[in-house]
Amino acid sequence: MFESKFIANAINRSAENQLDRRRFLRAAGITGLGVGAATVLGAPEALAADSGGPSDAAILNFALNLEYLEAEFYVRATTGAGLADNLVGGTGTPGGVTGGRQVKFSDQKVKQYAEEIAKDEREHVAFLRTALGNAAVSRPAIDLDASFKAAAKAAGLGDNFDPYANDQNFLLAAFIFEDVGVTAYKGAAPLVSNKTYLGAAAGILAVEAYHAGLIRTTLFSMGIEPQGAAGKISDARDSLDGAGDDDQGISVNGVANIVPSDDNGLAFGRTPGQVLNIVYLTPAVATSGGFFPHGVNGSLNQSGGGSASGGTGSGATPSGGAGTGAGGTSDGRNTELLVGGAVAAAGAVAAAGAYQHSKKAIPDGAPEDVDSTA
Repeated sequence: MFESKFIANAINRSAENQLDRRRFLRAAGITGLGVGAATVLGAPEALAADSGGPSDAAILNFALNLEYLEAEFYVRATTGAGLADNLVGGTGTPGGVTGGRQVKFSDQKVKQYAEEIAKDEREHVAFLRTALGNAAVSRPAIDLDASFKAAAKAAGLGDNFDPYANDQNFLLAAFIFEDVGVTAYKGAAPLVSNKTYLGAAAGILAVEAYHAGLIRTTLFSMGIEPQGAAGKISDARDSLDGAGDDDQGISVNGVANIVPSDDNGLAFGRTPGQVLNIVYLTPAVATSGGFFPHGVNGSLNQSGGGSASGGTGSGATPSGGAGTGAGGTSDGRNTELLVGGAVAAAGAVAAAGAYQHSKKAIPDGAPEDVDSTA
C-alpha cells in the first residue's frame, strides 16, 4: 500500500501541467489524504517523487513530437498516406503535414527495411500516446518538403534534393532522423525519474539504434557517393547543435564507421535544445522552423542556441524548455550511462554487424553534390 503523499508527489512529477495533475489525482482517488494505492500511467512502484526540472510527461511529449515526425516520413514514404486520424489528436496546436509521398523503391530489401521501420515508428506514436493518456500532445505542423531541401542545401547536397526520388535519397533523408533520434533518447534519459517511463524510453532508444545501424550499414554498402553525402549531413548536424564535434559519418577513407561511439565505446547524447536546433534547422535560439514550421507541442519547445558543447555525456546541461534557452535544468543523475550509452551502442552494433569503428571523416574523393533524380 502506498502512502498518499508519495502518490501525490509522483503524480505531480509525472503530470504535464496543473490540469493534468488534478485529473491524475481524481483518477487515483485522492480527494484528501486518504488513499491506499493508485496506478497512474504505469505500475505504482515505478513512480518517482518530484525532483525538479521538466516533468516526465513533458519529456515523453517531447519524444512524441519527434516520433510524429519520423512516423509521418516513413509511413508516407512506404504507403503514400500519413498517420490515421486517431493517432494525431491531443493537447496543443494540431497541425497538418506538408509534403511526403510514396517512394518507388528499386531494391526490395530497402523497401522491406522502410516498411519495417514505418511500422515501428507508428507503434512508437501509439505507445507514447497511450502512456500519456489525456496529457498527450497533438501532432504539430510538419514539413517534409522544403525542410529536406533546406537541410540538404545546408549540407552541400544541392538545391533540389528530393528524399522520395530513389532508394539512396530516401536513406539519406532517414539518416538525418535516425541518428538524431538515438541521441535525443540518450540525452533525455537522465531527466526521467519514473522507472517505468525510463524502461520504456530505453526500449524505444534500442529500436531507434537498430534503425540507425541499419540505415548507416545500407548507405555504406552503396559506395563512396552516399558515404560522402552522409558525412556532409553529419557535419551539418554538428554545425547546428553547438560547439562540440560528436556527430560522425558512416566511413573514414572508405573504412566503415557504422557505430558512432566514443573512445569508451559509448554513444553520445543531445539535450532537447540541441535536438531542436537540428530539427528547426538553426543554431540559434528558436521555437519553430525547419521540419516543425510552427514549433513542437509541449513545454520543451525551444532550441538551445548552440551554446552547449559535447552533449549530455560531456557535462552540458539540458535545454529545450520554454523560456529556458540553453541553460535548462538538470537533476544531476547519470542514468544516461546505463540506458543511453549501453543500449544505443548495443542496438547499433546488432543492426550493423561487426564493423570496425573509427572516427568520422569524409572519404577521399567524396562527391560535392547528390543528384535528386538519379
